[in-house]
Amino acid sequence: MAQIDRYFAEVKNKGASDLHMVVGFPPLLRLRGELVPIDAPVLTAETNKQILFEILSAEQQEKLTTDRDLDKAYELAGVGRFRCNFLYQHRGIGAVFRIIPTDILTLEKLGMPEAVQKIAHYQRGLVLVTGPTGSGKSTTMAAIIDKINDTYPKHIITIEDPLEFVHPNKKCIFSQREIGTHAVSFGEALKVASREDPDVILVGEMRDLETISLALTCAELGILVFGTLHTNSAGKTIDRIINAFPTDQQTQTRTMLSESLKAVVAQQLLKTTDGKRCAAVEILIGSSALASIIREGKITQIDSLIQTGKAVGMQTMDQHLLDLIAAGRITREAAYEKAIDKSLFSTATDEQL
Repeated sequence: MAQIDRYFAEVKNKGASDLHMVVGFPPLLRLRGELVPIDAPVLTAETNKQILFEILSAEQQEKLTTDRDLDKAYELAGVGRFRCNFLYQHRGIGAVFRIIPTDILTLEKLGMPEAVQKIAHYQRGLVLVTGPTGSGKSTTMAAIIDKINDTYPKHIITIEDPLEFVHPNKKCIFSQREIGTHAVSFGEALKVASREDPDVILVGEMRDLETISLALTCAELGILVFGTLHTNSAGKTIDRIINAFPTDQQTQTRTMLSESLKAVVAQQLLKTTDGKRCAAVEILIGSSALASIIREGKITQIDSLIQTGKAVGMQTMDQHLLDLIAAGRITREAAYEKAIDKSLFSTATDEQL
């Protein structure tokens, strides 16, 4: 057993989300948003390198030493899988590990609105799940994929870096590919994915022009494509995709996106009043009105479209925050921190809720 396995066990037993291994501190757990030290010796540059290198192959050690950072997944039997990021910084080698729950939570257990649950029944097009790092995007996407797996006989391809949730074959068959292990890059994996008879493709991160372009092309071919972006609202998500392309291609991109975009779910995690965490989500659903807004470049109108689309399950981030306050799930202070229009929360009264 590797020395770090004891710390991974503490992550699981204490319900932490992350483990930080930083020179000058003992190992630190991320517990309900706070960093809490483990009862262990302070890490030195030498001891941290020794502990971390123990779970790396010779090839991975060489890659880390050359590239100065490394992503991988690590599985500890009886505890779980971890998404790992190793890096060099001014005090020496360090690493951050995020636990990937062994059990995939359902959309119902995550408290996702009905509009998000309906996404699992889409047959084609592009669905984007967005939010900052650590906002639960991967967990939400895994829950949607699991719902598809429970419901339809389909072929699902996931392209991830690293591979996170491992899906069992229920009604679906899976081809799960990890960048660096099973594919050279997101772009290369997507180039061949459309020739592998997929019904659904999950792209772990749409981080560059090539990946975004290929994801749009796959959606145009009639495949249901899921992707993530680090944006915090539906409007900013659409802007990010269009602006990833050169100016002379943006008109064509707006047309492609208007025809293929089926939904955007932008989410953030907040502390709840009982000390746990819950997701607040903004939901944009595809429609002819949305298609017109995208084609005409009138992205500023998206908030109004969402506000008038409540009947079909659309909601703004701020509206969901207000709903969570009214339900007693979160405090107004927690909502203010994550709000888009902060003035709404500094002046809101209980009557407004």
